[in-house]
Amino acid sequence: MNRLTRITRHPIKGHGREDLASVSLLPGACLPWDRHWAVAHEAAKLVPGWNKCANFARGAKAPQLMAVTAILDEATAEVTLAHPTQGTIRFRPDDPQDVARFLDWVGPLNPPERAAPTQVVSGGVGMTDSPFPSVAILSEASLADLSRHMGQSLAHDRWRGNLWIEGAEPFAEFDWIGRHIRIGQAVLQIKERITRCVATMVNPMTGERDADTLGMLETIYGHQDFGVYAVVVEGGPVALGDPWRLM
Repeated sequence: MNRLTRITRHPIKGHGREDLASVSLLPGACLPWDRHWAVAHEAAKLVPGWNKCANFARGAKAPQLMAVTAILDEATAEVTLAHPTQGTIRFRPDDPQDVARFLDWVGPLNPPERAAPTQVVSGGVGMTDSPFPSVAILSEASLADLSRHMGQSLAHDRWRGNLWIEGAEPFAEFDWIGRHIRIGQAVLQIKERITRCVATMVNPMTGERDADTLGMLETIYGHQDFGVYAVVVEGGPVALGDPWRLM
């Protein structure tokens, strides 16, 4: 059955994920509130608007960040983060005093040899890893196929996707580049494959690297790609269980 199985957003880039039951997509925009904020480090060279991921603290450089979960209160723009060893913090990323508390909380999760996080920024656009406002679509069948080859069940949260779908053949999504897909009431155009980094090697429950995802992708499939970036061309609500179809 072709259906939507999971919706996930990441209010603060690289710092937690939150599952949703439904969301309303807008044309030319990321999933609402996805990567709305990002945590810049002391070596960042920021420009107005969107910035490359190298400017931010993230799981590729600080594996323990992969174990953070998030809950966003949209009405107050407050975020609650939780981590297995750091406990829980609730703060407003737009409030400088709250950010100071957050930096104290998150500091121990960043390796001492890495550039330390210094500020929380928002650029008016989602700080996705793509230079355009994207929604990451991932396939349950592709995850199951890779998990089978690796001999372990790989968690969805390793991949930091937005919309998970079932009903396609493994890695069939790579053949959809340029095509449109209707999910619920929204239509998206598939733009490009997502090339992965070492963050996917981290167990999102423990924050420890425990799986050579990149090596297995290269060995079995001849690349290090997983999932596709899409752009919303027709907005509308999508919800868990909604059907999808290629157009």
